[in-house]
Amino acid sequence: MPTFDLGLEHVSLAFATKTIFTDVTQGVFEGDRIGIVGRNGDGKSTLLHLFNGTLEPDSGRVSIRGGLTFGMLDQRDPLDDNATVREAALEGREDYEWAAETKSREIVEALLGGIDLNARVGSLSGGQRRRADLARLLLKDWDILALDEPTNHLDVVTIHWLAEHLKNRWSSNAGALLLVTHDRWFLDEVCESMWEVHDGTIEPFEGGYSAYMLQRVERDRQADVRETKRRNLARKELAWLTRGARARSTKQKFHVKAARELIADVPPMRNTLELKQMATSRLGKQVVDLIDVTQIFSSREHALSERAAGEGHAAPDVVDAMYAEPQPRGSVEVAVDTLADPRLVDAGVPEAVEAAAKARAEAEALAREQGVAEVAVKPEVTSAAQRVTVSGRKILDDVTWLIGPGDRIGIVGANGAGKSTLLKLIDGSITPTVGHVNIGKTVKFAVLSQRLDELEKLGKYKIKEVLSRYKPSYIVEGKEVTPGQLMERLGFSSAQLMTPIRDLSGGQKRRMQLLLILLDEPNVLVMDEPGNDLDTDMLAVMEDLLDTWPGTLIVVSHDRYLLERVTDQQFALFDGKVRHLPGGVQDYLDMVEHMQKEAANGTSNGSGKPSGEAGSGKDSDDAKPKLSGKEYHQVTRRISAIERKLAKLEEQKTKLEEQMAAHDPTDFEGLNKLNEQMKALTAENDDLEAEWMDLSEQIE
Repeated sequence: MPTFDLGLEHVSLAFATKTIFTDVTQGVFEGDRIGIVGRNGDGKSTLLHLFNGTLEPDSGRVSIRGGLTFGMLDQRDPLDDNATVREAALEGREDYEWAAETKSREIVEALLGGIDLNARVGSLSGGQRRRADLARLLLKDWDILALDEPTNHLDVVTIHWLAEHLKNRWSSNAGALLLVTHDRWFLDEVCESMWEVHDGTIEPFEGGYSAYMLQRVERDRQADVRETKRRNLARKELAWLTRGARARSTKQKFHVKAARELIADVPPMRNTLELKQMATSRLGKQVVDLIDVTQIFSSREHALSERAAGEGHAAPDVVDAMYAEPQPRGSVEVAVDTLADPRLVDAGVPEAVEAAAKARAEAEALAREQGVAEVAVKPEVTSAAQRVTVSGRKILDDVTWLIGPGDRIGIVGANGAGKSTLLKLIDGSITPTVGHVNIGKTVKFAVLSQRLDELEKLGKYKIKEVLSRYKPSYIVEGKEVTPGQLMERLGFSSAQLMTPIRDLSGGQKRRMQLLLILLDEPNVLVMDEPGNDLDTDMLAVMEDLLDTWPGTLIVVSHDRYLLERVTDQQFALFDGKVRHLPGGVQDYLDMVEHMQKEAANGTSNGSGKPSGEAGSGKDSDDAKPKLSGKEYHQVTRRISAIERKLAKLEEQKTKLEEQMAAHDPTDFEGLNKLNEQMKALTAENDDLEAEWMDLSEQIE
């Protein structure tokens, strides 16, 4: 038996209804960088708790080398609600202590940037608590670091920073990392080996997530396992990884030839043209058009903090963030006939919010008085229109963005950039401060939000009772399926039909939420962080289901693998604009890096906007500006028009060639005229092809 630095020796463990491990021997050596995957409930977090000593095995033992230190990020933090952030995360370090050393300063600025160090832990949001606990852990030196879902609540820039930090935290043969996460890009970027926890065992694989997928498909092929559906999903994911997914193109960790042989007969992920045609038939040509939209958010808290600063009050002890995206501010004038105008209310104007609340309270009182369920809200209307100036943060700044039938759009941006606000503008939940949002008459929205409120209302009902409210059959991939069959496709067993909704796990509720949304047959699906609470296998199942969904798909996620896997075009909400990312999420990270360099060198153009694109990795002199949503739409429309024109020119040239072939060869004058027409068509064709190439470069 090998001598592990930290290991399990013949360990078995069972809970009341499930066996987790059966006679498992496995361990960690110095220098290991191990990613841990497996279905939810199969024991990934339990494994970390065994290593940490917070769980004892039923039999066998956990061995640890003398003097070895083990640090663990649990899904539940141990922070004291009454402690300040400085006490809990920095453990009393003064500013000069953590700021003096590059490594600790980076950790604090990356994870605690924007947080008041004197704030009580109990007053923090869930995401802020998570970042505080992660900072506390990373500020210490550990021989082995175990992280359970460390990317939760982090934006894509911070996730990228964390990956780099973990890769450079130790020298190549020092330290060890155990990583449990559903973020497959992160696994591939950081880990050098994988453990799959399943059926009471821990199965090791060499390489990162891509290599693990290759070995798993090969293992299943050789064993000829009966889990056909699971095997095919793995092959489909391997196909996507192998066919040049942008996020992994710079760090391929598996043998390309062997992978291609395994996925030779796997078709493309989805038939984009067919899906667009189906979506157009369901939606028509108009889906959602944002026209000259400006959305301002004006909060009382921000106004008070600015006023306090102006009056010389002590500013909170807030850490400067390692990177802070520009937050444009401005004012617009709005003509209204009531302070409760939705444009003012949705902009957060305090007086408007109060007026709307007063009108609602009066309507509710009148409804109770009249003994009816509801009375229309009638805000107080002034005798003449008044002009109100709305000032504050510009979430969107004069944005025009047209979303069409069958578009599959991914949206990325920093925490607080306004992505959720953008989604609410798209689905009509809020009214823009300036401009218009035109929603097609046939549009039927469904929103998969981060909250499970709607599902919680069904808590007392059994799954079977909930499914009985829907149609008995649906057409999926040209085949008729029942809600129960769709449920099984999402990882539920038929035995679970009698399970009450409230008894489902977090991941099961997430999948049930998606199932019920799809059963409602929307034609525009908006998904806000759809990967929450799902393991890597269930993410693959969800992605497979979405591949055949014939509608417009809009996804917001910090999971770059998921975002690029299910969408065809990605956009960044950045500096109040919606910017196209032809190179995927990496383009956004390049924009961020470029802006950081500008800020460090003092070369910012003064507007808070990047002076160019850093997507190619070149200096700013060679960088091209990102297209806005409006510009991207104009370019793609022009490309489509050119392609139609080129097709017509090709038809004209073919007919002209036939005329020339049939023409009297002795009629030189007639032949010369036909030849001149052919030259004109060829010249027009060449000009259009040159324009097509130029425009294609802008979006590709």
